[in-house]
Amino acid sequence: METVRKISVFCLLAMPLVVFGQDQAILHQAFSKSYTQESAHNYKGAIAELSAHYTESSYELNLRLAWLSYLAGLFNESVTYYQKAAKLMPAATEPLWGIINPYTKTENYNDIEQIYLSILKLDPKNAKANYSLGILYYYRKDFINAKKYLDVSLNLYPFDYDSMLMSAWTNYFLGKLNEAKILFNKVLLSNPNDKSALDGLGLIK
Repeated sequence: METVRKISVFCLLAMPLVVFGQDQAILHQAFSKSYTQESAHNYKGAIAELSAHYTESSYELNLRLAWLSYLAGLFNESVTYYQKAAKLMPAATEPLWGIINPYTKTENYNDIEQIYLSILKLDPKNAKANYSLGILYYYRKDFINAKKYLDVSLNLYPFDYDSMLMSAWTNYFLGKLNEAKILFNKVLLSNPNDKSALDGLGLIK
């Protein structure tokens, strides 16, 4: 009788593991099918494969559905899924980088600014975020803030073409002509016939 009781207890404990394994197998299959549909550019079909198994508490499902919704042109839905993913993993920059895509398509530049700032709170020395935020301020003609962030990017990648060129123009518009001249000349070391750098040097002369 005692043996039967032990076997019964073991079976009860094992059942959730079996169910979990079955659920994982189903989820793996759904993800696999979604990749197949994505490769065929059937983005709504890929979404349907995952939506049937959607759980709001799943970071992976929210992130994957966010990306597929973006590809399908469902930008509001994409933003919503990325926001859910970001809440589930607040230390992750992955969903923050992702949400920039639908925001760019809908030209929500104020939201993009806030996302870059959020990324930099988590990763202050991220060269891409610093450069992109600097460019955003540059095109707003906010050259003081543009320089603040472009300087970080340039310090991390001193011979990066884009960072050198945009830092040169930022310094030019701030009246820092000597700094601009030095940077324009460095750009020409990277690309000897660069028209933008040559134009900048022409203006300084």
